[in-house]
Amino acid sequence: MSDIQTEYRRWLQRADASLQDELRRMSPEQVEDAFYRDLAFGTGGLRGVIGAGTNRMNVHTVAKASQGLANYVVKRFPPHLRRIAVSYDSRILSDEFARIAAGVFAANDIQAMIWPRLMPTPCLSWAVRALDCAAGVMVTASHNPAKYNGYKVYGPDGCQITTEAAAEILAEIEALDVFDGPRRMSFDDGLVSGRIGWIQNRVLKRYLERVKRESLLGDDPADRNATIVYSPLNGTGLEPVTRILAECGYANVTVVEEQRDPDGHFPTCPYPNPEIREAMALGLQYAERLNADLLLATDPDCDRCGIAVRDGDGYRLLTGNETGVLLLDYVCQRRIALGRMPERPVMVKTIVTTDMAQRVAARYGVQTVNVLTGFKYIGETIGRLEAQGEADRYIFGFEESYGYLTGGYVRDKDAVDAALMICEMFAWYRARGVGLLERLNQLYAEYGYCLNTLHSYQFEGAAGFRRMQQAMAALRGGVAEVGGRKVERVLDYAPGLDGLPKADVLKLLLEGGASLVVRPSGTEPKLKLYASVSAMDEKTALAEEARLVGDIEKILGING
Repeated sequence: MSDIQTEYRRWLQRADASLQDELRRMSPEQVEDAFYRDLAFGTGGLRGVIGAGTNRMNVHTVAKASQGLANYVVKRFPPHLRRIAVSYDSRILSDEFARIAAGVFAANDIQAMIWPRLMPTPCLSWAVRALDCAAGVMVTASHNPAKYNGYKVYGPDGCQITTEAAAEILAEIEALDVFDGPRRMSFDDGLVSGRIGWIQNRVLKRYLERVKRESLLGDDPADRNATIVYSPLNGTGLEPVTRILAECGYANVTVVEEQRDPDGHFPTCPYPNPEIREAMALGLQYAERLNADLLLATDPDCDRCGIAVRDGDGYRLLTGNETGVLLLDYVCQRRIALGRMPERPVMVKTIVTTDMAQRVAARYGVQTVNVLTGFKYIGETIGRLEAQGEADRYIFGFEESYGYLTGGYVRDKDAVDAALMICEMFAWYRARGVGLLERLNQLYAEYGYCLNTLHSYQFEGAAGFRRMQQAMAALRGGVAEVGGRKVERVLDYAPGLDGLPKADVLKLLLEGGASLVVRPSGTEPKLKLYASVSAMDEKTALAEEARLVGDIEKILGING
C-alpha cells in the first residue's frame, strides 16, 4: 500500500491538469484500484476504465504505451519503414488519445499516418498493409461500456501483434517512467513538420472496392429490395456500411436515428454490443414499425455484426454461431457454383466456436483449422497461408462473438464485409423463397441441433482479479463430473496444446458430446464460460445446458 500511496502522491504533483480533480476526490479504495498495478498490456494492447491512475486509460498511460511501441519500431525496422497507421472510434477521448499517440511517434522520427475522421478497426488493418506500415494503433474498447477505452496494436501484416511482439513492447513500456519516459510533439507541430500525415480518402475507397470483390452472387438473381434496418450503435460503421450497401444495390436501408451519430456515451445502449438484446432493442422497434425483413447492427469499432430476422409475427436475434454457420454454408455453396472454390480450401474458427461449423465444412471438403479465442489467431493463420503462397486457400473465418471475415484482405474481423455478405446471403435466399431462419433449420435437420451459449461473470477491481484466479485454480484442481456427466478429457491450454500458444483456457469434454470452456477475458474483468450441447431438439438442449452451467458455477464458486 505504501508504493500505491507514493505513486498516488506523485500523480497529484505531476499529472495532467485534466486529471487533478479526479485525483483529489479519490477515496482510499479508489486510490488502490487506480494504482494497484499498471494497466495490463498484451496481444490485445491496452484496455481499461478511463480515468486517473496507472491502471486507467489516460493521456499518460497512452503516451507511455506509444513510446514503448515507438522504441520497438525503431529497434526492429529501418528508417524507411518506420510508419505507424492510427485510427480511432467514437469513444470518449478516442480522438485525443489517437492524437497523443501520433505526437509521440512523430517525436521519435516515426511517420504517423492518421485517418482524418473516426474509422472502423478493419480500415486500420487495411491501412497498415496499404501504406506499408511497421505497425498500427486502433484506439477503441470495441463493445465495452462507455467508461472504457483501449489501445490495440497491429503488426506490419495488419494483424494484432503476436505474443512475442507484445512481450517485447511490454518490456519497452515497463522500462519507462510514465511522466519522464515519453517523447512528445504536439499534433499540430507534427502536421507542420510532415511527421504526421492524413490517410487519404482513396485508401478508404480501395478498401470498399476490395470488400465488394467478396460478393458471391455472380449473375444469379437476388432480391435486393428487402427492407433493412441498420444501427451503427453510435460508432464508426455509419459511413462504410451504408455506403457499401448503397453501392451494391441495397437501397431500402433505414438507419436507427438515435444511434446514427458517433457518441461515446452510448445513451440508448449502455453496453453497445450486438451480442446483447438490450443493444438491439431500438433496432428491433424500428424493424417492427417498418415491418422490416432484416436488422443489422455493428459495434462501435465496426468489427462485430449482429442480426435479427423475422420469426412469425416477431423477430429473432441470431447468435454469432448461427450467423457464422449460415455464412459458411453460403460461401461454400456459392464458391462451388461459381467455380471459385480453391484446391484444399480452409475455414478457420476459434476453439469456443460451434463444432457444427466443422461438420458443415467437411460436407464441402473444406479443412477446419481451430485456433485460440481471439480473431488475431485467425489473422495469423491467414498470414501463414500467405507466407506459403497459399493465401487463396482461406475462404472464411469466424468466432462465436459475432466476428466474420470472408477474405484475407484484412487480418481482423470485419463488420463491413459481414454486413454486405449477410445482406447478399439474405437477398439470394429471398429470391428463392427461403428465409435465413428456414435455412438454419434445414442445416440443423441435416447436421443435428447444436446449442452454444456464453455466460460472462464480472470481476471488477483488485479483489475481482483475485477471485478469477481462484476460480481457475479450483477447476484445475480436478473435476470428475459436471451435471451428472463424466469429464472424459480436460484440455488445459496453459502450457500450450496442439501447437497453439500458451493460454489460460480450460476445455472440459463431457460424455454425450457436450463441452465446457472456461477462460478469463484478455481485455475485460470477466470470466467467460462457453457451453456446447448437442441434442435431438432445442428444448432438450436448453434443459441440459442449464443443468451443466448451474453445476459448473458451483464448482467455480460463482453465484450465477
